Amino acid sequence: MLKELTVAGFVAETSSDSPAPGGGSVSALAAAQAAALLGMVANLTVKSKKYEAVHEEMQKYAEELKELELDFVEDIDRDSNSFNGVMAAFKLPKETDEEKAVRTKTIQEEYKKAASVPLQVGLKTLKLLDYAGVLIEKGNSNAITDVGVGLLNLKLAVRGAFYNVKINLGSIKDEAFVADTKKQMAEALEKVEAVTAPLLEKIEAAIE
Repeated sequence: MLKELTVAGFVAETSSDSPAPGGGSVSALAAAQAAALLGMVANLTVKSKKYEAVHEEMQKYAEELKELELDFVEDIDRDSNSFNGVMAAFKLPKETDEEKAVRTKTIQEEYKKAASVPLQVGLKTLKLLDYAGVLIEKGNSNAITDVGVGLLNLKLAVRGAFYNVKINLGSIKDEAFVADTKKQMAEALEKVEAVTAPLLEKIEAAIE
């Protein structure tokens, strides 16, 4: 399990000649890091008496962000395993016309499944946007740069996950599926840029 590796071990495995972890797993890790950083800011806010008025709210956020963080950690391995079905489908027998038809159908189904994993990682990462703005406004100001690094990881997670979706879409013949998936990604990326740009500007202004 990739999630069980040490940081050094994960980095070493990424740089090896093994195809996994690759960009998809690293994108899931970036999402987990984004959730963890935002969760840390919420926890630091709860810890400080200065922010006692928002302790209950921040405690709730910390718990929700922990759940997302753990789910993204699971996505590291979900992504690395997502292409296994495609590889297995290509190994199906193709001696008869019936076998060829089954093999072709299965390959297409598995490509869709492989695309759906990073798609869901990217879309799920959008949930983190709801917390970042509140943490900038109400969270511990000493940790505002951690919100910023969280946002940068968030942007990486979404765009990186979608790269892995797109490379699978190239092998999918279902035009409606491809069009719908591309639309979802375009809308998600537009939202990410629209929301993160002003938030990062606020952070930059606060630390200049």
